Amino acid sequence: MRKYLVEFIGTFFLVLTIGMVVLGGKENFAPLGIGAVLMVMIYAGGHISGAHYNPAVTLAVLVRGKIGAAEAIGYMLVQIIGGAAAAYLVTNFMAEKIPEAVAQANSTRALVAEFLGTFALAYVVLNVATSKATSGNSYYGLAIGFTVLAMAYAFGAISGGAFNPAVAVGISIMQLAAWGDIWIYLVGCFAGGLLAGIVFRFLNPDDK
Repeated sequence: MRKYLVEFIGTFFLVLTIGMVVLGGKENFAPLGIGAVLMVMIYAGGHISGAHYNPAVTLAVLVRGKIGAAEAIGYMLVQIIGGAAAAYLVTNFMAEKIPEAVAQANSTRALVAEFLGTFALAYVVLNVATSKATSGNSYYGLAIGFTVLAMAYAFGAISGGAFNPAVAVGISIMQLAAWGDIWIYLVGCFAGGLLAGIVFRFLNPDDK
């Protein structure tokens, strides 16, 4: 139960921050706030749950072999619930700023962007937070937060820069993305997480 609560809290504050900074008009500074809140929530909850806050990262950790299937499903459920709860709160806080959802102009480019951004994120998570070679390090939260920061700047204008199915649900609720495009985030993010897990196992065959 403790792990699930931590995953809920971390995902909640991640999506809450995304909604507030984007709808609040922070524009080019939004990725800074998003990367920062992810970093601090990872430091806050990493010792309890591993601080995934992302179903695609949980999938990567499952493929890597650091979590069981039943627990992974539980993580994914509470992450999505946490993201949805935060999104509904944002729609209340920022009711006058909720936009009309706009469909992706180029779904192929958005799909590739979400895939690449999520792969980079999950790849970093696996190597800095689950590897025996980096066990006990103090920089993992910063590394993960900065990965999201960098990928948001790199791909935000193309896909919205979710890199996280729970975030995708949240931004759809907040109408920052069209519900008709949810498949882009689900396919792209889970595929990126899956590949990251496979690549980690290939590069670290003795890290079981």
